[in-house]
Amino acid sequence: MEQNPFAPAFEALPQTLPVFPLTSALLLPGGQMPLNIFEPRYLQMVEDALASNRMIGMVQPKANQENATNPELEKTGCCGKIIEFNEAPDGRYLITLSGIYRYDIVEELETTKQYRMVKTDWTAYKGDHTRNNCLDIDRSQLKDLLKDYFKIHGMDCDWKAVDTASDEKLITCLSMVCPFDPQEKQALLEAQCCKTRKELFLKMLEFAVKADQVGCQKH
Repeated sequence: MEQNPFAPAFEALPQTLPVFPLTSALLLPGGQMPLNIFEPRYLQMVEDALASNRMIGMVQPKANQENATNPELEKTGCCGKIIEFNEAPDGRYLITLSGIYRYDIVEELETTKQYRMVKTDWTAYKGDHTRNNCLDIDRSQLKDLLKDYFKIHGMDCDWKAVDTASDEKLITCLSMVCPFDPQEKQALLEAQCCKTRKELFLKMLEFAVKADQVGCQKH
């Protein structure tokens, strides 16, 4: 992956994190996620993060928990570091997170804060910040699938960026922006390595395209 020179050393990762539960939001190591923060508890979370290590844990609520007041969380999330911060005139914060390392939630902590805090275990994800060049993507096959997939969803694509991005950066960005369902996004997050994620991503594209073709044939 493209390494962030400002990322903390693995040994310096915090034992606790504030978490931002958000359905269908996939942050991966090496990726960047813009966020529009307006709820008071998350405004406070951003202010506290800026005053400390600038780290926030993104995580999805479990299936069918999206509308719960205090939804149960998936076990695995991804830590992001705030790399951009702007104040909007209407009281919102506009931030960008840079994905650093994934983490497992050991337990949720009691806190007086409005937002939620968890105890983290980073052990399984030490390799998340290692540069890899092992994907060997067939760009022609990928572009054919993407053209069909983006057409289904009415999406545009910067094809020049597809041609010039590194394999790992490409899979990271596409995994984050493609409108897969929350369970699929969680599977991409939990993929053991970037090669496994690439294979899973391609299968998801193929399945979506074939399902659409079958649906068109029936009509």
